[in-house]
Amino acid sequence: MPEVKSLLTTAIHAALEAGSEIMKIYHSDYETRFKDDQSPLTSADLAAHEIIADSLKQTGLPVLSEEGKHIPYETRKNWEMWWLVDPLDGTKEFIKRNGEFTVNIALMSGNSPVAGVIYLPVKSLLYFAAPEIGSFRLMQEGALPHSVTLAQLISESEKLPLPGSESGIKILASRSHGNAETDDFIDQLRKEHPNLDLLNAGSSYKFCLLAEGSATHYPRFGPTMEWDIAAGVAILQHAGGQIFTWPERDTPVFNKPELLNPWFVALGKGVEI
Repeated sequence: MPEVKSLLTTAIHAALEAGSEIMKIYHSDYETRFKDDQSPLTSADLAAHEIIADSLKQTGLPVLSEEGKHIPYETRKNWEMWWLVDPLDGTKEFIKRNGEFTVNIALMSGNSPVAGVIYLPVKSLLYFAAPEIGSFRLMQEGALPHSVTLAQLISESEKLPLPGSESGIKILASRSHGNAETDDFIDQLRKEHPNLDLLNAGSSYKFCLLAEGSATHYPRFGPTMEWDIAAGVAILQHAGGQIFTWPERDTPVFNKPELLNPWFVALGKGVEI
C-alpha cells in the first residue's frame, strides 16, 4: 500500500491534468445534457472523470466517482482505503462561466477523508492536504511534470490558514442553492454579530475559503453528495477547521448506503457556534 503522501501526489497530478482538459473544453463549444435527476452534465465532466480514473488506477485503490459507474453498498461497505471523486464540482458554475467550479479528489480511510485535493482551473488555484503536513494553497496553471514531488510543491505553497486572515465574521452562501433555513441561520448569527459579511461562492471552493481563513462559517441546509464535500472536509480539517451535521452536531460519516449528505455547518479554525 503506497503511503498517504505518495497517494496525495498522484491525486494532485490527476487533478491538474483534469483541470487542463476542462479548460480546453471551457473555451470551446461543448455539449451539455441532463442526468436523470435533471442536474447538468457536460463533456468536461466526462473528460475529467476519464483522466482522473485512469491516473488513480495505478494506485490499486477503488474509485467512487460521481461520473463513474454505480457501485452497490454491498461492494464498497468494507473498503479500507479508497478514492472519492467529483471530476467537475459546480457544473452549473461551469455553464455560467463564473470560474468557481472545481476538481475534487479525496483519499478516504473507511468512513472518513484523510487527504484531499481541490483545483480551480480558472483561478489557477490548487489546494491540498494530508496528515502530518497540513493544508496548503498553490498558484498553479495547468499540469506539472510527474517528476515534481510533493516536497517541491509544499516548498512553493502557502500554509493554511493564511497569516493575518482573521477579520470578522464572514458567512459563505451557495450561489446556486440558497433557502429559507440558511437565511434563518444567518439572521441568528447577525443578532450576535451585526457587522457580519456575506460571501457568495460556488462549489467546494467554499471549503477552501474557510481553510485559508477568508471566511468563517459555511452553513449548507440542502442536498449535497459525499463527493461534493470529501476533499474539502480534508483540507478544512487539516487547516484546523471543523464540520458537523446540523442540528445534531455529529461528525459526518462517509461511504453510507445512500451517498446523500445531511445538513451541515463547516467552520474555520478557532470559530465556534
